[in-house]
Amino acid sequence: MTDATATPSMLAAAAPQSERISPRRLIAFLIMVFGMFMAILDIQVVSASLSEIQAGLSASSSEVSWVQTSYLIAEVIAIPLSGFMSRALGTRMLFAISAAGFTVASFLCGFASTIEQMILWRAVQGFLGGGMVPTVFASAYIVFPRSKFHIVGPIIGLVATLAPTIGPTVGGIITDLMSWHWLFFINILPGIGITIGVLALVDFDEPNFALLNRFDWWGLVTMAGFLGSLEYVLEEGPQYEWLQDPIVAACAAVCVVSAIFFFYRVLTAEEPIVDIRTFTNRNFAVGCLISFCVGIGLYGLTYIYPRYLAEVRGYSALMIGETMFVSGITMFLTAPLVGRLMQKYDMRYIIAAGIIIFALGSWQMTWITRDYDFYELLVPQILRGVGMMFAMVPTNNIALGTLPPERVKNASGLFNLTRNLGGAVGLALINQVLNERTDLHISRLQDRVTWGNTTATETLNMFAQKFQGMGDASLMAMKQLSQLVHRQAVVMGYGDAFFILTVFYFGLSLMVLLLNKPAAMPSAEPAH
Repeated sequence: MTDATATPSMLAAAAPQSERISPRRLIAFLIMVFGMFMAILDIQVVSASLSEIQAGLSASSSEVSWVQTSYLIAEVIAIPLSGFMSRALGTRMLFAISAAGFTVASFLCGFASTIEQMILWRAVQGFLGGGMVPTVFASAYIVFPRSKFHIVGPIIGLVATLAPTIGPTVGGIITDLMSWHWLFFINILPGIGITIGVLALVDFDEPNFALLNRFDWWGLVTMAGFLGSLEYVLEEGPQYEWLQDPIVAACAAVCVVSAIFFFYRVLTAEEPIVDIRTFTNRNFAVGCLISFCVGIGLYGLTYIYPRYLAEVRGYSALMIGETMFVSGITMFLTAPLVGRLMQKYDMRYIIAAGIIIFALGSWQMTWITRDYDFYELLVPQILRGVGMMFAMVPTNNIALGTLPPERVKNASGLFNLTRNLGGAVGLALINQVLNERTDLHISRLQDRVTWGNTTATETLNMFAQKFQGMGDASLMAMKQLSQLVHRQAVVMGYGDAFFILTVFYFGLSLMVLLLNKPAAMPSAEPAH
């Protein structure tokens, strides 16, 4: 029977059938989501226990930082590459290879006996884990009909934001209860299960092996040089005074030269390794920009809160994790609410509301003192969790959910890359602000803490009395006062960093005006 002769009642009955999600596909997708969660979580889990890894491998502080840096550099190269590889190998094979390789690399990281071995296997782990993240985003917006985006959108949005947030908690608990080796061993059983599950259930698309014959090796080399050196400069720049360090300066030069050749290559190659023409879609381009800026807050605050709690409050990794868990719970509870709001309201307003709520959470922290503890951090962390979910989930939908299905795989890699680069830029800027503002406040406080300052003199005398009979009381009192001044300067530096984030995010909320209202689209079927 043709469409012309189909009755309205028959069409109405057929519509829900096409909108249904088969249980097999839903289970396959959830298995992939768990793999993505594992890959993202692994970054922050390890960051909370670097000191234990350093002691276990007898490494220096500069060497152990490469445990993180090698993972991030490899991951940032793999994420944009995943679009091409997903089209060539198919979702099923690419994800299974990524999950299996990630699991093997985790096993080898756990058994690493030298820092060099750890850095090598962390790089392998980052490269293979990086392929899982954009593949899940792409699958969400290709496999499911548009009418279900309000369900799958919050799921991937929750995982992408929750995993970095609860990482310090999970890392602290595992290291406290067992040892740092189990940060890696804990991936093995889930990794095996994910690999088997994906091979058995995923049937979203078909591979196109012919693409591999046109693989752009020069594109890969220039992209690796561009993104890898950029990540290194952003990671190491703040602590080595940027271009004053010869290695950072050399990597910056490699980054610039590689970027020029990379953009030339992707615009002229027959089958570019990354299709940057997707940025001609206005909603995708603005969505990526918002994602970049949200990444600054997502990774920046996941760094700044634990650093304050460790540096000023003297918290252990486990205590930091317990304090940070508030944002994780908030995100988990907010995700279903965001899904419902997306059905009723313009997503641009939800994004703006989320960014403003996030800014309010940062603004409350501008008054930070050295006495800020769990209860003082409670409301800012709740606002942070709510704001992050409100901003992230609709941005995912507007950027990826409105693209034609055949462009989503490539676009997903670029979209996830912007969030990670935002995080790298955010960490570099926050470190720079903390260093510069702390130095400035130390200078100003030392100018005021003089013999002519009554409060300073009384405090010094009080310390001197306390140390009587314990050695050189006056010298010990001066040292104690100096430590007090330094700690106060550090806290004031944190306040400045939160103020800059507040102003930045209030300004960012206006960017939603650049977005076109997303038009309704027919449900997207997977391309075969």
